Amino acid sequence: MKNIIYLLAICFLVPSIAYSQKPEETEVWTPEPKLITPGINPQAPPSDAIVLLDGKDLSNWSDLKQNPAQWTLENGVMTVAKGKGDIKTKQGFGSCQLHVEWRSPAEVSGSGQNRGNSGIFLMGRYEVQVLDNFNNRTYSNGQAGSIYKQHIPLVNACKPPGEWQTYDIIFTAPKFGEDGSLLSAARVTVIQNGVLVQNNVELKGETVYIGQPKYTKHGEKEALVLQDHGCLVSYRNIWVREL
Repeated sequence: MKNIIYLLAICFLVPSIAYSQKPEETEVWTPEPKLITPGINPQAPPSDAIVLLDGKDLSNWSDLKQNPAQWTLENGVMTVAKGKGDIKTKQGFGSCQLHVEWRSPAEVSGSGQNRGNSGIFLMGRYEVQVLDNFNNRTYSNGQAGSIYKQHIPLVNACKPPGEWQTYDIIFTAPKFGEDGSLLSAARVTVIQNGVLVQNNVELKGETVYIGQPKYTKHGEKEALVLQDHGCLVSYRNIWVREL
C-alpha cells in the first residue's frame, strides 16, 4: 500500500515540477550561430566556403611533388591527364564538408575498375571511390560511392556516363594521442546525386589496395588528393567548408 501511495505521489509531483519551470529556462542564446549566405543553388559554394576549383585555373593544386598540376583545364572543366599522376590541394584540411562534381567519359571504354576510375582521398589517405558504375558491375566495396575496400554504398546512385554527378561529403577527421594511439576513428557521410550512400560510417584506417586498413598518426590537416587512375575523369565546382 505504501508503494502505491509513493508512486501516486511521484506521478502528481513530476508534472507539477515541469510546469513550475519557465520556458525561458531552457532557451540557449549563446553562442549565436555565425551568419553565412547560402549558395544560390545547392551546388554553389556558400559564403564561408574555400573554393578549390572555380574553372579559371589550377592555382590551388599541385602534383604530389609540389610542382604545378598538369591536368587539363578547358571550358571550366578539369580533366585527368593520363600519366601525369595524382594532384593535391596546396592547403590541408581536417574535418570538413566537401562538395565535388565529377563526370566519367561519355565514350565508354573498359569495364569494372577500368571504366571511369578516379578517387577522392580525404587527408590524402581515406578514399571515396569515383567510378562509372552505370550498368558496370564490379566488387561492391569498390564501386562508386564506396569507401574503397571498407564500406559498400547503401545504393547505386550513378548517372549514365558523360553526365555530371555530385558528391557531398561530411568528413570527421581521426584523432590521435601523443604516442600515436587512435583516440577516435574517422567518420564519413556521402550523398551522391542527392541520395545518401554512406551514413556516418566509421573508417577502419587508411585506404589500401591489398590487405587490411590500419591507422597511422598524421597531421591534423592534410591535403585533399584526386587520383589519376588512367581514365579521363573530369571535375568541376569543388569547394570545402572547414568544420
